[in-house]
Amino acid sequence: MTNPIETLAKRPDFLRAAKAARSAQPGFLLQARRRREGEEVEPGLIRVGYTCSKKVGNALARNRAKRRLREIARAVITSEGQPGWDYVLVGRAQETAQLPMPQLEADLSRALAKVHRPRGK
Repeated sequence: MTNPIETLAKRPDFLRAAKAARSAQPGFLLQARRRREGEEVEPGLIRVGYTCSKKVGNALARNRAKRRLREIARAVITSEGQPGWDYVLVGRAQETAQLPMPQLEADLSRALAKVHRPRGK
């Protein structure tokens, strides 16, 4: 089953995700948060944001890293993400652009399982 995803675009959404659950993986950092009831977003929607700082490299390197993050999100989050959640994928210097795509997909799958695991386990 695939869930519809939308791209995060507003800074406050990224800041709220930065304060929530996180899972560090070799190729990226995943930040995830469940949206609250009163937010003006369709409840069944999954929202995903992508960011890479200048530590990742020049504009070409950052864009390449974000393209790869978008691709793994399409492959994994549409099937394993939970509706009503916001996810932010943060690229890592060298790693995001150089790791094999199957490894990045497996890492994202593992990261999603970690952030959705019940607290205390």
